[in-house]
Formats: sequence, C-alpha cells, structure tokens
Amino acid sequence: MTRFIGRKPELAALTQQFEQVVSRTAEGRAGRAVLIRGRRRVGKSRLVEEFIEHSGVPSVYFTAVGGSREADLAAFVKDVVHSDLPGASVVADLATPQSWDAAFQALVTVLPTDVPSIVVMDEVPYVVRQDPSFEGVLQRTFDRVLVHRPVLLVLVGSDLAMMEQLDAYGRPFHQRGTELVVPPLSPKDVAHLTDLDAAEAFDAYLVTGGLPLVLDEWRAGDTMWDFLESALTRTTSALIVSGERALAAEFPTEAQARTVLGVIGHGERTFTTIGRSAGDLHAASLKRALDLLTQRRAVAADRPLSTKASRETRYRVADPYLRFWLSFIGSNLPLLERGRGDLVLDAIRTSWSSWRGRAIEPVIRESLLRLHGEPLVDSSGTIGGYWTRTNDPEVDLVGADRGPTARSITFVGSIKWHETAPFGDHDLARLVVHRSQVPGADETTPLLAVSRTGSSARGVRTITPEELLDAW
Repeated sequence: MTRFIGRKPELAALTQQFEQVVSRTAEGRAGRAVLIRGRRRVGKSRLVEEFIEHSGVPSVYFTAVGGSREADLAAFVKDVVHSDLPGASVVADLATPQSWDAAFQALVTVLPTDVPSIVVMDEVPYVVRQDPSFEGVLQRTFDRVLVHRPVLLVLVGSDLAMMEQLDAYGRPFHQRGTELVVPPLSPKDVAHLTDLDAAEAFDAYLVTGGLPLVLDEWRAGDTMWDFLESALTRTTSALIVSGERALAAEFPTEAQARTVLGVIGHGERTFTTIGRSAGDLHAASLKRALDLLTQRRAVAADRPLSTKASRETRYRVADPYLRFWLSFIGSNLPLLERGRGDLVLDAIRTSWSSWRGRAIEPVIRESLLRLHGEPLVDSSGTIGGYWTRTNDPEVDLVGADRGPTARSITFVGSIKWHETAPFGDHDLARLVVHRSQVPGADETTPLLAVSRTGSSARGVRTITPEELLDAW
C-alpha cells in the first residue's frame, strides 16, 4: 500500500462532517452526504479508506466498474453482504435487485439506527451514465431514509464535470451534499516525500504531478534522474502505466479527443496548429474535441491577461504528470517495451530544459497566488501571462485585478528557471520592454522576477523556489 502523507485538510473536512452525524445520532436527521471529486489516481479512494479506518465505525465500500447496470447492482449488494454493517449477511438471502431503488432498500434494512455508519459509493459517474434514474432514486432515498439515520454517505468520482453536475441547480441531489475536492499532492508534499530541495522538488512535481502511486516508487533522496532511470527500466512502473490507464478510463471511446490531447501534449498550443497536427481536422470537429477536453478538465484554455480583450486562446494539458507522460512516455511505449528506457531517458535529457521552461509556468502562477504577505501578489485577483498572435511579446507573468480582461494591471513579471544562470540585468531590461507592451501597464507598474537561481539584477523583487514551496 502507498504511503499516506498530507491530506490533513481533506481528512479534517471528512471528520467534521462525520462529527455532525455523531452529534445528532440521538436527535434524528443525522444523515449527511459528501461529494468527493478529483483527478484519477490522486488518492481519493485511499483518503476515504484512511478516514474509515480512523472512524472505527461500521461501513460499506462499493466501487462501480462501469461494465453494466446489472453488474454494478450485483456488486453493490455483494459489498453490503461482506461489509461490517450489523446484520449485513441477511441481505444475502434477498433476490438480486433489478433497480437502484431495490438496492438501496436492501442497504437500508441493515443500516444501524442507533450508531453511526459510513456508506461509500466510488466511481459514481459510471452509475449515472448507465442509469439516468439513479440521481432521482438517490435523492428520494436520502430525503426519505438516509437523512433520518446516523449515516455519512460519501459519493466519489473522477469525472470532475459530472461530479460538479450532481450538485448543480436543477439536478435531484442539488444542495444535499457538501463538496470536497481532492487535488494531487502539493509541491510541498512532494518535497517531503522525495527529500529534495525546493527547486528539485518542483522538478519532481512536474514529472509525477503529485500522484501518490508514482511518488510511492520514488526513493527518498534520489534525484529526478535517478528516479527516471529506475522507472524507465520497468514497464510496470507507475510512471509508465498510470498515463495510459487514466486515458483509457477518461476517454474510452473518444478517439478524436485523445488524438487532440496527444497533439497538445507534444507542445502545440493554438487552434490552428493543433488542428493541423491532428491530421488537418475540420474546425467543427476540432472544436468538439477541445470542448470535451476542457469540460473533462484534461485541457486548460488560457487567454492573454491584460486590459484589452483577446481571443488568442492557447491550450495546454492541465495535469503536470499527463503533460510529461504525453510528451515523453506515451509516444515511446514501443521503445520501453523493448527495454530501451535508456533511449527514452536520453530524449528527456535533451528536451528537459526547454520542456520544463513551459511546464513550470502554470505551477509558478498557482504558487504565487498562494503566496500570502507578498504585496504585489496580495493586490492581484488573478495571475496569468500575456502574448500576441506573433508571440512578440510573450510575457510570463501578469498580475491583475481580474481576468481574462482586467480593469487594472498589478505587476508584470518574468520566470527564469535555469540551472545556473540567475535573473540578470539583461533579463531586467527585456522585462522593462515587455511591460511597455502589455495593455494596461505603464512605467509605474511594478516588476517581479521568479528565478530558480536567484538574481544579480538590482531594483526588482525576485522570488525564490523556497518561497514558492512555502506558499503551499
């Protein structure tokens, strides 16, 4: 089993909900629901298992597999029978339910009325897709029965958009549950697990995406290159297999969307170049694929941040691990299967500096937004970048009161994420020129530098990797 680290806020949130169930057990109307969502393989199930273990109360844990409605109904009852709910074995004598209404009735017969319990339904989006009536049945069961029992109902799913929709206005389960988002492990968690310094921990984050299964294979103290050399020699390593499994689960039938995602993963960023590299896709087909990818949160669509509206959208893979996997692992699977991980490692070494330069940008922007006590950041409602169709200029950091069209620009900045060269006078001079080209900025707009190796330039606030890591 993977090491369990971090997740204190998420465990605290679940514990708080459970304590409300416990405190109201004798009063009635103790039942509560939590809707947990997060990307695949970020550790949602492990989090819930850890929470159940700490709670020490009877529970049942069901995981939908997405095969068929009938198979999931049978599996649900089987999980109830083999749970530690009081008298759960009596459900074995009941006929296999033919509907979720009947399945929930079977559950209700063994749910205790005088002590708290926990019911977990994992991969709920599979169930919703197979049975359009499920949400209505769930709502009715919760309102009529579960809310009157001392039970915490935990609904878990990896389809982010669908899990959000479960609680959307107009849907049956609207406002009946508390939402909980489980993100990947943070860069600070990664630093703790790998025992690396701040700059190297961010490199590790770009490779692993904060996925616990991948990080569990990282020996503390190993450099990124040590880890890659080891992982690329094993075709069963989590670094290699997690990407394909995630794509197969997320896009089982959407071949065109997967093709477009692969093109974006290889570095294409604009609508035109993505369509061309994806086989000269028709504009309407490409738009459908991009809409699906952004809806599923696999791709982020960024626009230039300034006081001038722009339609120069750029697309990027949202998940750092998947971005790395698509760039270096997915297209090299044949080499890896032939035992030539050394060639893949050489390819990563060759492209690493330029690839990392782009991949680190959204991570740094997110880190800056978490950096409290920094005046330039505290005055910013959002942080992005600025570019034009010709990429002249291309500005790494722009702070503003709002986005994507701002009322005011709070700062303009540059990212220099090199191994040895600090942010210098030449970089500062270039940043001053870029500031004059950002709509809404002028000579009074503050400047900011983020540098992996510090700064030799005077007169500009420079933020270090250590400060960025502490922000998490």
